[in-house]
Amino acid sequence: MRRVRFRDPAGMVRTGEWHGDGVRFADSTYDLDEVDVLAPTEPSKIICIGINYADHAEETGIPVPDRPMLFLKTPNTVAAHGDTIALPEGKSQVDWEAELGVVIGEQCRNVDADDAESVVDGYTVVCDISNRDDQREEQNWVRGKAFDGAAPMGPVVADPDHLPDDAAISLRVNGETKQSSDISQLIFDVPALIEEISSYMTLEPGDVISTGTPSGVGGLEDGDDVAVEIEGVETLEFTARRD
Repeated sequence: MRRVRFRDPAGMVRTGEWHGDGVRFADSTYDLDEVDVLAPTEPSKIICIGINYADHAEETGIPVPDRPMLFLKTPNTVAAHGDTIALPEGKSQVDWEAELGVVIGEQCRNVDADDAESVVDGYTVVCDISNRDDQREEQNWVRGKAFDGAAPMGPVVADPDHLPDDAAISLRVNGETKQSSDISQLIFDVPALIEEISSYMTLEPGDVISTGTPSGVGGLEDGDDVAVEIEGVETLEFTARRD
């Protein structure tokens, strides 16, 4: 199943089943233009992984890390499928980064990699939007990574059995492919990430681990339409705007 959170025509927030051109809840089916698709989860935190594809390490000139590079995005960064994202004012380089998102299903701490699948609710699509102007100037990346709308995600949470081990991941800007890879290229896989992260912090239901981006990162411009697709999950779409 691919679950979607949405606001129905009566204004009620529902969780239903995604059918590509519509959503189903109980005995009702709605066309997508009848509802507002919401972010698929309301995380207390988004734990992001830097430099988790070797080709991205090469394009950035950063050595492949010997342990996962972790940073946080806060709940204000969450945006939904179909949203318009306001890029930070006055910044010259704001980049896209296509990523697989792991949605946590239960409160957990100190999870062994062998048991990691038991705490995964499902998978979603994330775009880690990055303000490079400020990221280059700070160590904690708050300005660079945690501005409003910096983590569009969705449109669904796909059950784990939908995701192939080598699921393709791609990003298109205005219809042109900019990133293309597959998740078998991850340096640290999902079980390893869950083990490492949960050794430092408690993960809560709905939290998201954003697993890193492949090569092909580039800058967003006013009016760009972005589509991030992960095989077995879905396609996340949003538009970038500059004030």
